[in-house]
Amino acid sequence: MKIIQLLLIIIISGIYFSCSSGTETVGLSPEERFALAKAEFEDEDYEEALNELQAIILQFSGTAIIDDAQYYLGLCHYKRGEFIRAAFEFSKLIRDYPTSEYVKEAQYMLAESYLELSPHYSLDQRFSRKAIEEYQAFIDFFPTDQRVPEVEKRIALLNDKLAEKIFTSAVQYRKLNNVRSAIIYFDLLLEKYPDSKFADVSSYNKITLLVEKSQHEEALKEANKFIQKYSNSPYLKDVQSIVGNLNKKVTEK
Repeated sequence: MKIIQLLLIIIISGIYFSCSSGTETVGLSPEERFALAKAEFEDEDYEEALNELQAIILQFSGTAIIDDAQYYLGLCHYKRGEFIRAAFEFSKLIRDYPTSEYVKEAQYMLAESYLELSPHYSLDQRFSRKAIEEYQAFIDFFPTDQRVPEVEKRIALLNDKLAEKIFTSAVQYRKLNNVRSAIIYFDLLLEKYPDSKFADVSSYNKITLLVEKSQHEEALKEANKFIQKYSNSPYLKDVQSIVGNLNKKVTEK
């Protein structure tokens, strides 16, 4: 008899706790549910916050709180290191709720998510390009935001990464004595990333390759462009010396 009573107590207790945990948000308004989810987020309980935010989005899709929930859904994924999912959720907010007060922050966090996904320069750089695209969109739509100078620095760093990938290929071709391909890649870098930290060294390499190929007039033209554009480059003196030698050769012709 005592065993049966004990089993009944355990069963009743289980039902009670199950019901209490499942119904603790029943009757709460959308705003109250969101406040609960936000509190969980601020306590860094991102899993619980995610569960609550997903429930809010399903149950209160037509309410004013929905864009709040959508934004924090993206933040939760970001904080959990789930950057692809975070990017998806921020993109969804921008697309589905274009008048939301969170659009600016979502655009910024969308770019930040792609920045986190940007790999070493030697790997596929599609996420780097996406980060640049979304940072540029942030600047275009919110040009007076105080974060714009920092965003411009991040774009420059990402461009340097893309430039480094091209530069490495150009150098590799030069080592293989494939001069034509090396020049093509140096030209590509100078065309796409003329302000990157690899631009002056690429221009310098192109000049020296043209000299090696005895293309003196073209080399002189590139060297004069170099002097005008990269006056603070550590290669400036070398290029000036090349110009002096080339002028003599061109004159002798």
